[in-house]
Amino acid sequence: MENPEIVTDLDVASTHRSAPSGTKSVMKKLPEVTLAFWIMKIAATTLGETAGDLFAQTLKIGYFLTTIALFLVFVVTLVVQLRSSHYNPFFYWTVILSTSMAGTTMSDFMNRDASAKFLSNGAKSLGWGPQGLGLGYPTGAAILISILLVIFAVWKVSGMTFQIRDIVTFRGEALFWAAILVSNTLGTSMGDFLSDSSGLGYLGGAALVTGVLLVLLALMKVPAVPNVLLFWIAFVLTRPLGATAGDFLTKPVAKGGLDLGTAGSSAVLLAVLFGLMAYAQVRERRTTVPRAAAEETVTRQAG
Repeated sequence: MENPEIVTDLDVASTHRSAPSGTKSVMKKLPEVTLAFWIMKIAATTLGETAGDLFAQTLKIGYFLTTIALFLVFVVTLVVQLRSSHYNPFFYWTVILSTSMAGTTMSDFMNRDASAKFLSNGAKSLGWGPQGLGLGYPTGAAILISILLVIFAVWKVSGMTFQIRDIVTFRGEALFWAAILVSNTLGTSMGDFLSDSSGLGYLGGAALVTGVLLVLLALMKVPAVPNVLLFWIAFVLTRPLGATAGDFLTKPVAKGGLDLGTAGSSAVLLAVLFGLMAYAQVRERRTTVPRAAAEETVTRQAG
């Protein structure tokens, strides 16, 4: 069974040639889904957790204002990504990072409140505006799952493919990013629930998610299980893995963390992510010229 998530240069060329006349092609604007992809995804989501907490909690800006600010950052980075004519690792992973940061504070604003459980160091308030809706993790997760299912339903009704390599329209990519934003927010709720409310703790929650991801990896070998479905489940689950990892880095030792702080952890994770993005950028440039030459050769032969 062909793996629909692996985007190869040949796939890009054939998809581009077969796109309907007048259709705005967005290929190749999405990365190859390889081991490096998942490493960068986990790094970005972990950074999203620590950076979101840095702005909302450490700097005491609050969930409300931080959510508004980070959502605007997401919109700006998304516009840059959508307007790009080809895959750019910095554009793509910046949007992933912005959805992770915005998703962190959006989840916190939905699920938390001004109780002592969520306000540390004796603080009685956190920034201007409402402290949070206090829905709780189960209710917040249920709402986000419902929204994500609605997005997938609209996606399905539109007739556009769920296969990443075949997303060739502006509308298809917009639906893709809407699903990414909601899935990252959902993943934060799941991660916080596992870390704070399930009794598993940070390491226990991370171990559980890792175990489920290994099961998904094994299911890729089962022909009856669609790889597209496995991809989206894995994409959602890597967010709680990042959330629990971020909490493990930043929370006090008394709560089972390493107490590295949100600022220090965010700085290290940002350096790691930018290093990976730079490597991906260099690798993409090395393949751009051979790919362009191959497409030109095919075009001349077809003519």
